[in-house]
Amino acid sequence: MSNVRQLREKTPDSEKITINLGYVDLGRIDLLVQEGFYSNRSDLIRTAIRNQLESHVEVVSKSLERHTMELGLRDYTVADLEALKAAGEVLHVKVVGLARIASDVTPELALETIGSITVLGALQASADIKKALADRIK
Repeated sequence: MSNVRQLREKTPDSEKITINLGYVDLGRIDLLVQEGFYSNRSDLIRTAIRNQLESHVEVVSKSLERHTMELGLRDYTVADLEALKAAGEVLHVKVVGLARIASDVTPELALETIGSITVLGALQASADIKKALADRIK
């Protein structure tokens, strides 16, 4: 097996959350699953959440514009941060979704180039980066 190697790390495309539901709501969910409306509890919950988000799409869009936030996946690479450093600029990360800071970004480079981080969703970065920027993460 010495000739087997991993091509790239698998990055999760979702985040696990935990919720508490009352017994009656849980029973109603189980009934809908049993009747075949949904494949499982998670399927129903994801669908319900997507429907709620869709019903508020205009509010979310206006809020994104007001806060000048990026929506979706945003990667920050060494090249991105080096370019900012060369230009003497500071980055203020504002993302709704997933913000990823590349694994080869050093804490020193991050401290020099990232002024603040606001992520509504998830931030993926090394433990060293998160520690270095802890006072800048909102």
